[in-house]
Amino acid sequence: MKKNIIAMNASIMIGLGSILAAPSAYAESLSDLQQKKESIQEKRSGVESNISDTEKKIDNLHDKQLTAEEQIAAIEAKIAESTKKIDAKNAEITQTKKEIEALKEEIKVLKERIAKRNEVLKERARSFQETGGDVNYLEVLFGSSSFGDLVDRVGAVATIAEADRDILKQHELDKKDLEEKQNAVEKKLASLEVAKAELLEIQKQQKQQKQEKAALVKKLKQQTKKHEDEKMGLEEEKENLAAQETAIKSAINLEQNRLAELEAARKKAAAEAKKRAEQAAAQAASQAAESKKQSSSSGSSAKSSSSPSPSSSSQSSSNVSQVPAVSSGTFTRPSAGYVSSTMGERWNKQHAGIDIAASGTVPVVAAADGVVSRSYFSSTYGNVIFVTHSISGQQWTTVYAHLSSRQASTGSVVAKGQQIGIMGNTGHSFGQHLHFELHKGAWNYSKSNAVNPLDYIPN
Repeated sequence: MKKNIIAMNASIMIGLGSILAAPSAYAESLSDLQQKKESIQEKRSGVESNISDTEKKIDNLHDKQLTAEEQIAAIEAKIAESTKKIDAKNAEITQTKKEIEALKEEIKVLKERIAKRNEVLKERARSFQETGGDVNYLEVLFGSSSFGDLVDRVGAVATIAEADRDILKQHELDKKDLEEKQNAVEKKLASLEVAKAELLEIQKQQKQQKQEKAALVKKLKQQTKKHEDEKMGLEEEKENLAAQETAIKSAINLEQNRLAELEAARKKAAAEAKKRAEQAAAQAASQAAESKKQSSSSGSSAKSSSSPSPSSSSQSSSNVSQVPAVSSGTFTRPSAGYVSSTMGERWNKQHAGIDIAASGTVPVVAAADGVVSRSYFSSTYGNVIFVTHSISGQQWTTVYAHLSSRQASTGSVVAKGQQIGIMGNTGHSFGQHLHFELHKGAWNYSKSNAVNPLDYIPN
């Protein structure tokens, strides 16, 4: 009996010792939460700095884009000016070509005139050849019948000779004039063609410059869009970090309340244990005295005491179709359905989670106990819920995207397996499915903390 009493006292003291030691473990948990809070604050500061740097990059790109657009406007003005000059040269060329056509008509008339003169000269040459040249003139002179006739004949010969000289002279003048006009017009046309070619080359260079500047503007716009998307992602990360900080604060408050309750329970249990120890000691002393009185036979009636068993809570589940069973692991499956897309590269981008697809009304549940850090509508995620978890000192973040509806608001405390939404097709989505992400740590824009959910949840 004495040994039993000593063993009972020892077990009571061990239990009391474990109760007294428990707050230090919970204090460590609270310290972990405080450290996570400080870590998130540091990350927020870093993200804000990145947002500021990105805004500077965007402003710089905007300035370059504005400069390039102004240069394009200046080049377009030069192109318009060169176009006017080219049009003027084309008009001059057209006019010169008309002059050439008119000159061709003059040349045609002149050629006909020269041809007639050639015929006259040819006739003179034939006559000269047939009559023997000078003899013909002598016959004309000596064949005169009188002195007056002689004078007339001499005058006629002189007139014919002068006419021949005039024909030859005019012939040479017309040919020279014709050649000069042809040379002048051809030179003018050639000069105009050269000037036009030079203007066309200048305009070609100007258009090339415009294309280069337009390509630069396009590139700058693409870079600006990239940085604006990055800024949007960083701002979303900043908001998520702020939400996670709020969630951690909520978790700290819950932990503090839990510690207060545990402390009260510890004190109560310690008092009850001490009372039971005193009662056991008194009972042992009484039993020892009674044993001495009854030396012939010891008939002690043993009292059996029943200790209350801890009440087990049963979870009532509503028969909602396709609700996955809550598994015993760290994380449970967030919805029913089949895995339609795994984690990895997809469409030249990193798919940072898995897709679970199913038809009909499909409930989505929390993968583990936690606090909803954000519940909102995103342009990419659609209706999305972020849940922050603290499991064995490790922070986790789960993401539930493309929901048709959300049933958990920011700041809500959710339990593992608790329904938080309905599977949908919102945001950047093609067909009804749940996009589920698991991050070992906080969610960030680059999703560097993402891990493969299939390594942690039941398949």
